[in-house]
Amino acid sequence: MPKTLMISIDERGVARLALTREDKHNAMSAEMIDELTEAASALGSDGRVRVVVLAGAGKSFCAGGDLEWMRAQFKASRAKRIAEARRLAMMFKALNELPKPLIGCVHGSAFGGGIGLISVCDTVIASEAARFGLTEVRLGLIPATISPYVVARIGSSAARSLFVSGRTFDAAHAKSIGLVASVVPAANLDRAVDLEIAEFIAASPEAATRAKALALSLAPPITEEIIESVISQLADSWETTEAQAGITAFFEKRRSNP
Repeated sequence: MPKTLMISIDERGVARLALTREDKHNAMSAEMIDELTEAASALGSDGRVRVVVLAGAGKSFCAGGDLEWMRAQFKASRAKRIAEARRLAMMFKALNELPKPLIGCVHGSAFGGGIGLISVCDTVIASEAARFGLTEVRLGLIPATISPYVVARIGSSAARSLFVSGRTFDAAHAKSIGLVASVVPAANLDRAVDLEIAEFIAASPEAATRAKALALSLAPPITEEIIESVISQLADSWETTEAQAGITAFFEKRRSNP
């Protein structure tokens, strides 16, 4: 049984995959990363599953990387950082290539890796109160591991603005750049997701799997070379003076010098 996720499958074949580290705003730990990778494999091969809904329990969808996981990277060797970045990259790859429709249900905060999770979904419904951010540069880092999926989702122009500024933005802006498909009042979020589920279930299961593979095959490929390149760039960024200062300040809950 996973410790950081809750997985259920109903009689229609709808699998609900919920992040359950509510006390940490569903920030991704090493354990959650592994469990999400395993869940993608299990749900993808389960003949009962017609569609998967990815959501976060508690107040947030996903706040990005777990503080203790980040602290471990701060102290780790370059080889260890690369290994951990590869673990994260393989999780995003597994979810991106999940051979079932994947619907994101987003509320509260979605930052960093949370936006990576959104970007590998086939469609995303967000609460109008949701907030988003790719804030890595404010710590002296870069959004490297998630970047192939984010750029594939929102395009280079929007990604450049958000990657470089690290600004936070609202659900309306997320919809305008294509990060999410629909924005609804919080009270209507579950209903909106149910309507989306019905659309996917109306499709023939095998045809839906083939259609998703077709769409992925026609998009610019996210190759092993690209994944290794962004992993290496992330490792480089961890070694900069800016990152060391920014992350130290973050842990000490103070502002770093620009």
